[in-house]
This record gives sequence, structure tokens and C-alpha cells, in this order.
Amino acid sequence: MRVRLGFVANSLALWDSSPSKTMTYRRFTELPAQERMEKLMEVTRLNLAHTKRILYYCAAHEIELYRLSSSIVPLATHPDVEWDFLSPFKEEWNELGSLIKRFGIRASFHPNQFTLFTSPRQEVTDNAVKDMEYHYRMLEYMGVEKQSVINIHIGGTYGDKKAALDKFHENVKAIPPEVKGIMTLENDDKTYNVSETLAACQKEDIPMVLDIHHHEANLSEHPLEEYLEDIFRTWEGRDLVPKIHISSPKSEKAFRSHSDYVDPDFVKPFFKTLKKFGKDVDFMIEAKHKDLAMLKLIEDLSSIRGVKRISGGVVEW
Repeated sequence: MRVRLGFVANSLALWDSSPSKTMTYRRFTELPAQERMEKLMEVTRLNLAHTKRILYYCAAHEIELYRLSSSIVPLATHPDVEWDFLSPFKEEWNELGSLIKRFGIRASFHPNQFTLFTSPRQEVTDNAVKDMEYHYRMLEYMGVEKQSVINIHIGGTYGDKKAALDKFHENVKAIPPEVKGIMTLENDDKTYNVSETLAACQKEDIPMVLDIHHHEANLSEHPLEEYLEDIFRTWEGRDLVPKIHISSPKSEKAFRSHSDYVDPDFVKPFFKTLKKFGKDVDFMIEAKHKDLAMLKLIEDLSSIRGVKRISGGVVEW
């Protein structure tokens, strides 16, 4: 069993490297008209440059898994701004894609919690489709859309979970086929558990991203082990290694919140369960301390008898 570890968006080991520098619509409108696009492009150029630095950082540490920031392009989907973020940055997008391919990095996106398809309000669905298309375009501009995923949650229940699930299956029809073809669904910590998310994935024929922390906060009827084979099977259509989100609770009281690092005692039982299946998987670390937490966890997993660290970001059991 081979396990790759990765981290989300920002590297805390690099100085001033956030790829998510923002510009609010209010700030945009406060600027003189002739300066607005110039400032917007300046922030985007900086985010692209920082993404490039982080990709080189991943290569230096042999990290093969990285979640790109959803905020690389500020105001990309704002109805009063929507702008061409390809033409001015063709060279930058091409370079990022070339680095991802050259370094063998598995890239992904995870749109925010407002990108959902269970709402009874049409404008929410329309905005969700627009956001999915925005993420797809970034991958397409980099030329890595074929090997990447865009991961979302199912959404809310609006007081009737069955009706909301029906609405989800109806609303995802609005997603362009090429975009839906690379999307994944993840179980969440309050509403749709592993069993319900797996059923939605099977019905829509899309892969499921398992989050073990969310599972512990929102249990299914059966033990997690009983769902793993079916979860892995959802990935067969994409011919990609199954992806699993790893984090641990901040405290018993704040169980759903992510801790700064990943408690090895929280994840080791699951890690050992995976050994029974002997299947390669990818771990995306969702701890507050990002890459520092990822590097610490790989050290902790490497200490397990029989586990060998074979590169900076990969272990083998």
C-alpha cells in the first residue's frame, strides 16, 4: 500500500506566500475606474506567482499532492465584474500547468460551502454552476483538467433531507458535462454522512472523497470499514487513486473544528484499517498548520512498524 500526503493552498514554511490574497467588491468600486482592473490584475498576478513558489516547494519536498487555492482570481465570478483572467496571464497559467506535470503533482480544487446544489433557490444553483465552471477554467488554462478533481459537499437539507437530495440530483444536471466529469463529492460533518454521500456518488457515477474526521462527527449506520470497498469502486471510472481527507478534532468540545496538527492517535486506527485493503490512497491533510502538519504526520506514520518512508511525501506499507 502506497500513501501520498499533501496539503491545502498555503505553505506556512514559506515567507509571505499566500496564493489567496483578496480584493473585495467594495474595495474594487472604491477605486477610481481607471485603476480597478489594474489593481485586480496585480492581486491575481501575485497569487499566480505565489502558487508557482508553492509548486517548487512541493517539488523540493517531494510532495505529490496539492490543493490549489480557490481564490487565485479575485472577483472572477462576481456578476458586476466577471473578467477575462486568461488573456493577460496565458504564460503564467501555462507555466503552472507545466510545473504540475513536470513535478508529478496531483492538483485539485475545493470550492467553498456556498457552492451547493440542494437549494430550492434557482440563483443559488446558477451561482454554484458558475463557480464550478470558474474552477474548471483554471484547470483548463493550466492544461491539467484531465487528471484533476473539483470537490464539493452535497449541501444543506432545508428541513427535508430526502427532498434536498432529490433537488441535488435534479440541479447537478445543470453542470456542463466536462465539469461534472471531474467533480467529486465529500461526506460532511453535520448533514450527509458517508452512507448518504456514497449513495449520491453511485447514482451520479462520480467519485467519493472520504473525510474521516467528518465521519467521526457524523456517523453512518455501519462501521466505516464496511463502506470502503464501495467508496474505492467509485474511483474506477476516473482511473485515479482514491483521495481521503485527514484531520483531527481541535478538542472534545470543538470536535468538528480542525486542530493545528493531526493527532496521530486519531488517524492511526484508520490507517491500519486501510492496510487490510492493500489499496494505494492519497491523504489530503486539512489541519490548520497546512504543510507543517503534513510533514509532521508523515513522520508519525513512518514510525509505525512496517511502514517505510520512500520520499518526502510518500510512505509505503
